[in-house]
Amino acid sequence: MAVCIAIVLRSSARSFTFTGTAWCASSAGLYTGRARPVPRSCGRRSTTALFGRGHAPHEPCGATILRAAVDPVHDSVTIDRPREEVFAYLADVANHSEFSDHYLTNWHLTRVDSVGRGAGARFRVGVRFQRFDWGDMTLAVVEPPHRIVAVGRYGKFNRIKTTAIWTLDAAPGGGTDVEYMIESEPALPTDKIVEALSGQRGYFKRKVRKSLRRLQAILEENQDRGARVTVAGL
Repeated sequence: MAVCIAIVLRSSARSFTFTGTAWCASSAGLYTGRARPVPRSCGRRSTTALFGRGHAPHEPCGATILRAAVDPVHDSVTIDRPREEVFAYLADVANHSEFSDHYLTNWHLTRVDSVGRGAGARFRVGVRFQRFDWGDMTLAVVEPPHRIVAVGRYGKFNRIKTTAIWTLDAAPGGGTDVEYMIESEPALPTDKIVEALSGQRGYFKRKVRKSLRRLQAILEENQDRGARVTVAGL
């Protein structure tokens, strides 16, 4: 016998039914306490309403919703500064709080030397429904002047892995095309569910977009600069 748990979102009168590892959306209205059969697939409308896009008619909706929660977030910006200068700025972890403290706060370096491979920082991640909001990042790959990869963790017991990648390419006129990607790897099904219901992907898309605009303003005009991070206790 399958055990179903229904969670009702009253604002949209839409219920979610969970059985095993599959979540399905339906427009049946408020949960009445009676067991309902869980459909094998969901139509395009339900996922479009939740995430702004559809999926294959016969794709299990549980897989679609949970995957959407952890899809990588991408954004890019063109900065009118030489690539070597932009890379040097990003290779110093102490600078990252200057353009991202609108959603990553309480920054502290994890070592005195904040530049290059192994440099890192801890911070608080402002995400809804996340009680354990401390996270960290460490520069794992530093390939001047093209690529920086940072790995980290956050959440309860630091069990949610994160990967962030900055890719820098030369732009016409001597500028720099900066592309940023971040993704998370929830360790447990419950972590995926929290990400889906709290709209974390949309939240990070908005915050990442703003951080890149701030990065552009800082390097081009020395504006919108936040506080530079320091070593904890110093």
